[in-house]
Amino acid sequence: MRVLVVEDERRLAMSLKRGLEADGFAVDVAFDGNSGLSMAREHRYDAIVLDLMLPGLHGYQICATLRDHQNWTPILILTAMDGKLDETEGLDLGADDYLTKPFSHPVLVARLRALLRRGAAPRPAILAAGDLRLDPASRRVWRGDHVLRLTVREVSVLEYLLRHAGQVLSKRDILDHVWDDDFDGDPNIVEVYVHHLRKKIDIAFGRRAIETIRGAGYRLAADGG
Repeated sequence: MRVLVVEDERRLAMSLKRGLEADGFAVDVAFDGNSGLSMAREHRYDAIVLDLMLPGLHGYQICATLRDHQNWTPILILTAMDGKLDETEGLDLGADDYLTKPFSHPVLVARLRALLRRGAAPRPAILAAGDLRLDPASRRVWRGDHVLRLTVREVSVLEYLLRHAGQVLSKRDILDHVWDDDFDGDPNIVEVYVHHLRKKIDIAFGRRAIETIRGAGYRLAADGG
């Protein structure tokens, strides 16, 4: 398995290289953000170990750029001791896991092997169906270049539909995943929110993305209608 290590602390980078090679990995190293992004885009890697604070491009930019270009190589980010915000932003941008410095080598190897088992399946940071897009981190929604004003609950319903675009979802499916377990109101509340969504993401743009499947539920067209 080939791993790219992007780390500007040379002693740490070379220590990671030696340790991973001793565990059977093939390892390439980049010492700055620009080189790291270039190598990640030019070669096929099974995983990337990515520091965030890098000269040139920082790790956030590398992660976001790779995901924007449909590169789903698993990314393990390295963060500072007090880097809770680093972890949050990195994961929101499409990283798969993180380790806080200092870390133990066996833990790093175990995390990498877990990512390798998971593989490079698509995990977009922005959910999309055609020109309908939703950023789960910021809760922003667009239809083409237009920013849409949706309520918190409308965004949650749309997110669930987008995550299952092309699939038929029953009212119960939507209730179970969007409302909490304590909800004991009228299941027809789903119809109300679907109606509101249709007005905002479809009717206003002459589209028909959300379909009603009689007797079954709703389906969001995978092409965005």
